[in-house]
Amino acid sequence: MSPSLSDTPALSRRGLLKFSLGASAFLATAGLGASLSGCSSSTPASGFAILRSGDLLFLRAVIPVMLDGAVVIEKMPAAVADTLHCLDNGLNHLSPEMLKLTRQLFDVLGMSITRGPLTGIWGSWENASAGEIRHFLDRWENSSLSLLRMGHSSVLQMVMMAWYSRAESWAHCGYPGPPTV
Repeated sequence: MSPSLSDTPALSRRGLLKFSLGASAFLATAGLGASLSGCSSSTPASGFAILRSGDLLFLRAVIPVMLDGAVVIEKMPAAVADTLHCLDNGLNHLSPEMLKLTRQLFDVLGMSITRGPLTGIWGSWENASAGEIRHFLDRWENSSLSLLRMGHSSVLQMVMMAWYSRAESWAHCGYPGPPTV
């Protein structure tokens, strides 16, 4: 007689909760370790109020993939630069606690020790192909771990809010802009 799914330890609710708890502890420890060890500088990159140079490496790789189809290739560099500045402005208005959590997410994505296992991007973000980045985004979006799904949702929402807050983005989706008062 074959065991039922509830009898299989690898598929039990308790096993999944233990794994999720362990993964959460690992990510929290890695983020805290990066913050305490100086791996993640708290100094903003030149021209930015919040975003650090490590954050920019990640975002400059991910934003073009997220904006694919919404921006013509010739305008992509300007769209990425403007989106980064809008994102930086938005982050500058976050509460200190939300900014801390966002920085921890960027730290985990920026550190090579956590980036490889969690994203599948084993090298630098600068060298990742669009296909690899799409795979990472799909992997996090459809993960069985709620922590990774939340990370995907956070990155997606931050980038999309920054992109669609710009008037240049409205034409693509047919939005005429806010009414004049």
